[in-house]
Amino acid sequence: MNDVISLLRSHRSIRKFKEQLLTDEQIKMIVSSAQAASTSSFIQAYSIIGIKDKAKKRMLAELVGNQSYVEHNGHFFVFCADLYRHEVIGDREGKNVLTSIESTEKFMVGLIDASLAAQNAAVAAESMGLGICYIGGIRNNLDEVKKVLKTPERVIPLFGLAVGYPDQTPDVKPRLPIEHIYHEDEYQQNRDVYEKQLDEYDALVSGYYEERTGGKRKDLWTEQMALMLERQTRMYMKEFIQKNKLDLH
Repeated sequence: MNDVISLLRSHRSIRKFKEQLLTDEQIKMIVSSAQAASTSSFIQAYSIIGIKDKAKKRMLAELVGNQSYVEHNGHFFVFCADLYRHEVIGDREGKNVLTSIESTEKFMVGLIDASLAAQNAAVAAESMGLGICYIGGIRNNLDEVKKVLKTPERVIPLFGLAVGYPDQTPDVKPRLPIEHIYHEDEYQQNRDVYEKQLDEYDALVSGYYEERTGGKRKDLWTEQMALMLERQTRMYMKEFIQKNKLDLH
């Protein structure tokens, strides 16, 4: 196993950081690494907003659900799907690009491009001895988040990335068995095998929580997922995206 694979497999989310800010050079290194990610047809349909202002960090921390590590970290990045620049390009070049920009396909390109860039950023940060935590709570209240970030139409904040010097060392959470995730040649649909794999993973996750909490928790992963998915959250998303002139066709 080489160093890169070892780094990838040792990932854990960090939710407590030391009070030490990243340097501008570190920030630039992380962003340039993000930019090196693959991008569909060279579209580069994303933007990254770095938050240094303490008041804005505090506002975002409240908007995502009072998560302290959004306010207290080395640096906070927000990754956005961005097709605004492509509208500008259409104007500059005198081409009708709006139907394409407003399509579901191009919106998906923005989501994928931003996600690939973010993962590059995360790996770069961890390779520098830093810790990271993705923040999906950015989507809890996007109207207010857009006001804080002053994003124009066709720009959707997708998630945050808190980066900093770790002040904790949580255990690595066990992932689903590779046989459950990786299919060869076609999707394997034997329901008995499928559920057996879920049973085995439930036992693994339950043991992880029991050991981590000294017996206070024995959660099953399938129970967690069922309860989480039973709660309907962020159901305004389609309306919000279309209001911002994306995913219309």
